[in-house]
Amino acid sequence: MTAVFTAPPEFTVFHGRAEIGRTDPDLLTEHVEGPRKLLLAGRNWLVTYIDRNRKRCSVEPADEGGRARWSGFATVRVRSFHPARAARDVLLGEDPPVRLTPRAAAALAEARDRHLHTVHPGGTLVTRHTEGGIRWWTWAGHRANATLAASLSAVVVPHRRAHDQWVPLREDVTPASWAAAVAQVPSGLCLPEVDERAVRGLKFAEALPARLAVATLAARTADVPHAEEVLAEPVRFARLTGT
Repeated sequence: MTAVFTAPPEFTVFHGRAEIGRTDPDLLTEHVEGPRKLLLAGRNWLVTYIDRNRKRCSVEPADEGGRARWSGFATVRVRSFHPARAARDVLLGEDPPVRLTPRAAAALAEARDRHLHTVHPGGTLVTRHTEGGIRWWTWAGHRANATLAASLSAVVVPHRRAHDQWVPLREDVTPASWAAAVAQVPSGLCLPEVDERAVRGLKFAEALPARLAVATLAARTADVPHAEEVLAEPVRFARLTGT
């Protein structure tokens, strides 16, 4: 008997014995500074315990600082390269190979208009976000972007999560500092940083040397070949506005 899952397993969140809901596993494994907090069921929660084998976590009420992640065009977790690039192709004008209803066609046109400033047919884009911050729009998927963020530490905002479509860059980045950072990228790129708490949830972690356990998780979350492909593409610095 074979089972196939098309979505990453979610963690069930408990306050005492009461089930609060479910959350994205990345919120429980990515590196954070300070306490790990969630926003779930309209409230902020402090994570007190994570059982990665049973996909559960325990929480206590918190005053603020909770984080959440929802599925949608701009927030769905696209961990691999090809689906992310397929979305980019659609934004650039390529129609999906299906028959679209008038409502779907209108929604697609709206999405293209809203996200047009994030795509460029000749490579990737670096733009300033209207709410502040500079983003490198790669449309490369979470794994490739995490690999790029780890390899370009000189221009990437430290301890900030790389998204599926973009990587957060420092406010003082310029074309010159960008070129210098790319020139200093080591051969083979760097693997993403791994949270030590995620290592403790690795199966058979107790039987592995700490360094090997970290390397195992880092390799699982990386996409070196596609990160190298993106890094070789032309980068355009643009003064564009958008959301």
